Amino acid sequence: MSTDANVFLVDDQPAVLKSLTRLLTAAGYTVQPYQTAQAFLDSGNAGAEGCLVLDMSMPEMNGLALQQALAQRASLLLIIFLTGHGDLDSGIRAMKLGAADFLTKPVDDSRLIAAIEQALQRNRQLRADDAERAELNERLHSLTPREVEVMNLVIEGLLNKQIAAQLGTVEKTVKVHRARVMTKMQVRSVTALVRLVDRLRAGPPP
Repeated sequence: MSTDANVFLVDDQPAVLKSLTRLLTAAGYTVQPYQTAQAFLDSGNAGAEGCLVLDMSMPEMNGLALQQALAQRASLLLIIFLTGHGDLDSGIRAMKLGAADFLTKPVDDSRLIAAIEQALQRNRQLRADDAERAELNERLHSLTPREVEVMNLVIEGLLNKQIAAQLGTVEKTVKVHRARVMTKMQVRSVTALVRLVDRLRAGPPP
């Protein structure tokens, strides 16, 4: 179990909030409860590590609206929705928008904790992937415009002589740029360079 991991609770019913806080705290999680969706947004925790256990039906801003607001902020928090109404249509919408799970109240304790564990694991992976992508982008942005041109032609499979002809320069200069590209991108082979660039162009995982 991911003890001390952050679990954010949002539910407009004080009794439910208190009960879930007690349950999850006893299970070893660091629990932060909120009675409104806006209060959670105002907390600044949209970019925090952890997961969000969210009531679907709340006044003013409901669960789906909060989910959409978090998506606009590129939040990596995985959301577990709770509903007391068995609203299947809303559940389907929530899952299509990336919700981790959709549980009905009164929620089974073991099912909730299992869902939280899966969401936390996925959140850790997303955050690791995001950090890696940011680091790779830093490498890419360290290249000069000419180095980017050379890199793209290398990836296409052109030889140094062909690259020189296409760029209107000499082969010796291309070799210098190519070596700098490999150093800055921290790869030793063209194959590794192609894989790295493909990962950057693929974007974040769904």
